[in-house]
Formats: sequence, C-alpha cells, structure tokens
Amino acid sequence: MSRINGFLGRRDFLKFASVVGIAATSFSDSFWNSEQTAVADIHPVNPNQISPDEAVRRLLDGNQRFIQQKRQYPDQSLEHLRLVAKAQYPFAAILGCADSRVPAEIVFDQGLGDLFVVRVAGNVVSDTVIGSLEYSTAVLGSQLIVVLGHRRCGAVAEAIKNEPLPGRIGLIIEGIKPSVERVKFSTGDNNMQDVVIANIQYQTEKLQESSTILAKFIREGKLKIVGACYDIDTGKVNIIT
Repeated sequence: MSRINGFLGRRDFLKFASVVGIAATSFSDSFWNSEQTAVADIHPVNPNQISPDEAVRRLLDGNQRFIQQKRQYPDQSLEHLRLVAKAQYPFAAILGCADSRVPAEIVFDQGLGDLFVVRVAGNVVSDTVIGSLEYSTAVLGSQLIVVLGHRRCGAVAEAIKNEPLPGRIGLIIEGIKPSVERVKFSTGDNNMQDVVIANIQYQTEKLQESSTILAKFIREGKLKIVGACYDIDTGKVNIIT
C-alpha cells in the first residue's frame, strides 16, 4: 500500500475504505440480526436488587422526608463514597427533566450510588436516553425506571407555543409535540398541566415501546416503568397512573 508523505495514496485509500465499509456493514447486519438472541442472554447482577414496588416506596418515603425537612442524607459518607467507587448498584433509574429545580437525588433524599439519573429538557425519550436506561437495567440491575416530569415545565411551554426556536432546541420540542396534540384532541384545549401529564405518559409509553430489552424485563416482571410529576412549589412527587 503506497504512502505519500506518510499518508495513503488516493487509490489505495479508496480500496481501504471499500474494505472497511464492507466489514462494517457485515458487522452491523450481524449485530442487529442477533439482537433478540443477545437480549435473551442478559443476566444483570445486582447484590442490592429490590423489587419495583419496594423501589417506588423507597423513593416516595425519601420524598416525604424532603417535603417535611426531615432529610436523612443517606449514603453520602466518605466511607460510602469509597464503597461505591468499586461498583454501582442503583436501586432505581430516573429519566428526569434537566430543569435545575428538579435534582432527583435531593427531592428523593437519596445518596451516592442509589439512583441512575438521566436528565434532558422535557424528559424526552431519545435513542441515547433509551441506551442509557437499558444499561441501568441490563447491566446494573435496576428494576424501576421513573419518568419524572414537573409542573410549569419550560420545554412543554415552548411546545405549546409552537414557535420557531434557535439552534437545536427545536429538536427537543419536537419530541414533546405529540403530547400537545393528544391533549388538544381529547379536550380541545392546551392547558399547561394537562400537557405536562400527557408528556410524562407519552414518554413513558415511548420508552416501553422502543426498547426490546426493557420490554423483555417488563414481561418477566423484572422491571416497572412509571410516570411521576414533581410540584416545584411544594416539592411533592406524585405517581402518574
């Protein structure tokens, strides 16, 4: 293979690229064709694993402590920091909004290694979000995922206004618009809180429908995905059914 000033010549580069492209295509086909088999072989190991219902109870108990200003600040000692530095076994995963007023570990009164938190404006589900949450369940063994929205969400407000937005902000808003349409179709109105709830429900459904891995765990009773809404005025979290 000839080189010019240390670089591949154009003809050899094209040959090389062609070989790499064929190999990459073959690998990709093999990967996706074996997805079902790979899912069947997943066996997460979590020595601290708790049931989905117990995980919900632990989160709501922590939220009550937060509201009542009786926080215990669990799992935040230097000793625990050193312990989880070796491995993490979160008992729940949270898909929350990136809003600075909704930090999951604080509002649920949890500590280091307790929660696997993914945050994005509008708690919008995307391929990257799905991959992160698949990791939390398939690798780390979490049996609960909470889609946590909140009252007066700015991203939801922008989706309701339906106006042009700069940069890539609009990509997030597009992910919320189906929720706006749901509310408009059912009520004929776009009440802010109704859309917030509809968005939580929509993202929860999308998460369940878009992942073979998560769907498998749900069928086996090893995973529950629930929606929840945080009230930024009171600090209270309510489970959305």
